[in-house]
Amino acid sequence: MKIAMISLRDNPLTALRDADADGRRLHVAKLSEALHGLGHELTIYTRQTDRRLPHQVRIDDALEVVHVPAGPLRYLGQEEVIQHIGEFAWSLNSRWEDDAPDVIHAHHWTSGLGAVLSARRTTIPIVQSYHGLVGGESTGIERLVGRGVAGVLATSGQEADELARLGVRRSRISTVPCGVDTLMFSPNGPAAVRNGNRRVLTAGGLGSQDGVDDLITALAAVSCTELVVAGGCGKSDLPGDADFQRLRELADRHGVADRVSFLGRVPHADMPALIRSADVVACPQSGATSGVVSLEAMACGVPVVASAVGGLAESVVHGVTGLHVPPRKPALLARALRALLGDDVRRQEMGAAARDRTQVRYAWDRVALDVVRAYQHAAGPEVIAAQRGPAQVYARLRRALAQDDRAR
Repeated sequence: MKIAMISLRDNPLTALRDADADGRRLHVAKLSEALHGLGHELTIYTRQTDRRLPHQVRIDDALEVVHVPAGPLRYLGQEEVIQHIGEFAWSLNSRWEDDAPDVIHAHHWTSGLGAVLSARRTTIPIVQSYHGLVGGESTGIERLVGRGVAGVLATSGQEADELARLGVRRSRISTVPCGVDTLMFSPNGPAAVRNGNRRVLTAGGLGSQDGVDDLITALAAVSCTELVVAGGCGKSDLPGDADFQRLRELADRHGVADRVSFLGRVPHADMPALIRSADVVACPQSGATSGVVSLEAMACGVPVVASAVGGLAESVVHGVTGLHVPPRKPALLARALRALLGDDVRRQEMGAAARDRTQVRYAWDRVALDVVRAYQHAAGPEVIAAQRGPAQVYARLRRALAQDDRAR
């Protein structure tokens, strides 16, 4: 299959060469590598942000990155990049006339908008990955993109429900989880230095929805245990961060400040060693999440205590690879932590089961197979026939963009 991967804002080439890459650009890079490994031909299209980057970079046979000129040669945020999506789409449209792919896979709604506009005069099926709905002012365009493509990938059942509420047809939604590098994240390898206490690790943001508040509150009821928090700002920026100050004050009020360590942002390359140093990884988010941190922990053979939301509810099997707790329930979170920290045998059994589950279900080669099935479904004649007419979608998107520009 000939696949056009569109990642307008995030250059996967940098992720392939950067051990500290994470997030959406790493997802696109790893998925592309896995699809290439299955024998598919891939071209990844991204906006050129540096004049030193060549137009095309061949990574391997049948795998290349194309830097599309559209707008200034520098990184642009979402608000800035919108006005250059038309130029990006026009460049792709010219390419499709001579070298049309079998399927287009767009990442984030900005890429989806470019894909829909570029393929408006073709019958090339488009598959969209949102990587989380932005909402707010972007809702209208997210809806139009979802209705104008042949297929949409959701990372969890909860995201699939959100897409259906947005207006995407259920028949076009395929649920495919995020993947994890099971070679990089494995039980074997160095572990970060730790003190004599048991260790609970959490990684992510510091906002109230990220659940660090609940973990600090729960820690007061879990003795002889330290909490290590990775994420948020860089280490040097933490003192001026409002969320960090709020959490430090909370730790002081609960009398656990001496058992809570804030590391700031940890390079992705250092995360395997940090995870291996933990007895339990906690993912107490209260909102929808893809659950990537839980997958990385499970791949390292570390059990997870997680909120039963989004991808966490599906990746962590309660009582097998970890424990589920309701979000924003510190007392129940403390109970779950005590249950695992106080039982070495159970923790080891869960860690082994977690490692097995990631290898079977979440390794990138398995995820790539599921993505190919979604491509094949989107390329079916009955799906193409049901896809909205390109001219209709194009007209609505142009109106939405014009309204967005006037609002600014």
